[in-house]
Amino acid sequence: MKTKAMNVTEKILSAHLVEGDPAVDRELGIKIDQTLTQDATGTMAYLQFESMGVPRVKTDVSVSYVDHNTVQIGFENADDHDFLQSIAKKYGIIYSKAGNGICHQLHLERYGKPGTTLLGSDSHTPTGGGIGQIAIGAGGIDIAVAMAGGAFHIPTPKVRAIVLKGKLKKGVSAKDVILKVLEKFGTKGNVGWIFEYTGPGVKTLDVPSRATITNMGAELGVTTSIFPSDKVTKQFLAAQGRAKDYVEIVPDKGAKYDDTFTVDLSKVEPLMAAPHSPGNIITVKSMKGKKVNQIMIGSCTNSSYRDIRTVALYLKGKHVADDVEVGIACGSRQVIDMLAKDGSLGILHRAGCRMLENACGFCIGAHMSPRTGAISLRTNNRNFEGRSGTKSAGIYLVSPETAAASALTGKVEMPTKNPVAAVPSPKKFPVDDSMFLYRTTAGKGVKGAEIVRGPNIAQVPKGEKLASSYKAVCAIKVGDKITTDHIMPAGARLKFRSNIPEYAKFVFEPCDPQFHNNCLANKAAGAVNVIVAGESYGQGSSREHAALCPMYLGVKAVIAKSIERIHRANLINFGIIPFEFENASDYEKFSASDSFSLDGVRAAVEGDGVLQIKTKKGVVSVRTRLSDREKHLILCGGLLASL
Repeated sequence: MKTKAMNVTEKILSAHLVEGDPAVDRELGIKIDQTLTQDATGTMAYLQFESMGVPRVKTDVSVSYVDHNTVQIGFENADDHDFLQSIAKKYGIIYSKAGNGICHQLHLERYGKPGTTLLGSDSHTPTGGGIGQIAIGAGGIDIAVAMAGGAFHIPTPKVRAIVLKGKLKKGVSAKDVILKVLEKFGTKGNVGWIFEYTGPGVKTLDVPSRATITNMGAELGVTTSIFPSDKVTKQFLAAQGRAKDYVEIVPDKGAKYDDTFTVDLSKVEPLMAAPHSPGNIITVKSMKGKKVNQIMIGSCTNSSYRDIRTVALYLKGKHVADDVEVGIACGSRQVIDMLAKDGSLGILHRAGCRMLENACGFCIGAHMSPRTGAISLRTNNRNFEGRSGTKSAGIYLVSPETAAASALTGKVEMPTKNPVAAVPSPKKFPVDDSMFLYRTTAGKGVKGAEIVRGPNIAQVPKGEKLASSYKAVCAIKVGDKITTDHIMPAGARLKFRSNIPEYAKFVFEPCDPQFHNNCLANKAAGAVNVIVAGESYGQGSSREHAALCPMYLGVKAVIAKSIERIHRANLINFGIIPFEFENASDYEKFSASDSFSLDGVRAAVEGDGVLQIKTKKGVVSVRTRLSDREKHLILCGGLLASL
């Protein structure tokens, strides 16, 4: 019997399918092999896991990384790290200490496996697609369910082949490739898609380059991105001492895709994303000569040995411009070790670069905020307004090559003018897993281990079951492309992530500092709060606090022109109804502070999802499209309330 020719995505998903039929169902449930968390989202994920009463994790591998809040101003972050370490010991989770590196870089190096599934409480988890892994970002409660052995649910995906041909020119790199893809597809309208990279050009890209592309694929809003697992993957894993983890996974001859887009690598030019969106793509050439105040190199997108060694080659024997600040954050201790051995650290130090901790740091606005009105070139993945910690700064996303070339003059420069030689893939990486704790008890845990809880760690609030109708108030009306950074600020506020009553004080702080107080006043008056938004609401980070904290403040529904995948899932997980306008122009019929009724809302959720809302400016029709599972969660008041 002839079997169907399958692409890489279909092969992995079919092997992990536990619920649904791709031919007929809108939603699939898949088995999760691995999970990862980071400290900004992990604390809540483990509080939720603990509340489920499961004695140990049931995944093949679960790793708790500390890489976001490593700057410990005040007691909160240090206390949370102690909590995370004690949870890991008790429940059979590997714990990566602060200073070990960035979760996505580390997981790629030490734990990611082709052909497996990885679920991470960070939106850039798709980095793992660089080695042929279905790696998906999600909210912390979804990771908790996966660690407890439950399935993870995704929209039945459509698969787009990104066909690569040719070879990149010197001075052009993987960052320019993903910026080219973003130029074509943008940051919205890609919900439910998986981008699979294929074609003859794939073999010209090493694993770090592939990981850069899948990492920043998160900005497209896709479910995930993936490369095949081939000879390049095999060489990388062997060099990491993990040859046993290799399995070949390539598309079958004749495999079909829902859509195809071809990129000729030989024609890709140096690109950058201008403020304030990763989808705002322009050429480096168009900005040549523009004064630059700061350059930041690193993040989970571009912090591999290949990337930082390339920067060192650009700067060898030279010095950065006097009036530009250059900071470099490597992705892992392994990268630092290699740079120290080949002399690159010395080159960067003598060139006048500031060597930063190998952590997320500047990418999330945790440090290195630029000065007022600065122009900052950064190799990370997001340039949302204010994310750097300085609202007036202009953040441009660039490749390490463009960053290095520009550092020498303090102006935007073309990296192709004096390109350096390509960095060869190492035949052997130095392996030091000493900062991964509890490897011997992974999957088993330590019975009777004590959980350490600092005063900033509060209980997880649960939602209330959906009533038949509500009095409601439009608590806020926002525009297009509202990110989770707008909803739930990071930076200086991130240390409150394990204390929902405290963190909730800052919901929508960049948009309306009174949102918290107004919501509580509406709640006290017996009304639920509703958020009204434009296109692509909730793009960006996977932080579930952007749903959890609004739920705590009495938000019962979001009405938007469109809602991004991860945030939509988080809203449902916490009992908030994700409505979309049936007619986008009805957005104009709402104003902030308007009162109205959600009559028959429970019946609408149980039925076809359509609800008629009478506003001062007329009747508005909204719809939510929910699977039976999602309906159950909404009706119960969220996932925790349903258990």
